[in-house]
Amino acid sequence: MKRILLVPLVAVLLGAAPGKVATPGYPAPAFTLTTFDKRKVTLAEMKGKVVVINYWATWCAPCKAEMPMMHRYFQANRARGLEMFGVTTENSLPRAKLKPIAAALSYPLSDRMSAGYGAIGKAVPSTYIIDRKGIVRHAKKGAFTERDFKAAIDPLLAEVP
Repeated sequence: MKRILLVPLVAVLLGAAPGKVATPGYPAPAFTLTTFDKRKVTLAEMKGKVVVINYWATWCAPCKAEMPMMHRYFQANRARGLEMFGVTTENSLPRAKLKPIAAALSYPLSDRMSAGYGAIGKAVPSTYIIDRKGIVRHAKKGAFTERDFKAAIDPLLAEVP
C-alpha cells in the first residue's frame, strides 16, 4: 500500500504532472495506439473496461516469459471486459518480423503509442493497468508472475462496469 501511495508523490516531486504521465491513483492519460493490423485504438473507446498496456522488447527474456501467461489470461478473461495491448519498445525490427509474434498472441500488438506511457525507468517489461473508471491502478516495472498478474486484475474485473 505504501508503494502505491508513494508513486504519485514521487511523480509529482519529479515534475510529472498527473494526467500527463500514467501515475497510479490518477486518471489515465488519454492515448491512441495503432495495432499491427492498422486499427487505431483510444482509451475513450474502452470506457468501462479494464485495460492492460504491456511494454516489451524482442531481446527481453522476462518479456518472453510473461507473454504466454498474459496471452492465456486475456483469452480466459476478455469476455469479462478486459482489453490488453502489447507495445514494442524498439524500432530495430521491421513489422514483418514481428507479425508472427502478433499472430501467436490473443491480444493485439503495437509499435506506436501516444505520450504519457512507456517503459518505466526504461525497463522492460513495464505494465500499466487501468480500471473500469479510467484510473491507473498499477504501473509496474519488471515481469509479472501469473499469481501477481491475477491478483492485480481479478479484483478490477469483478467491479461492476
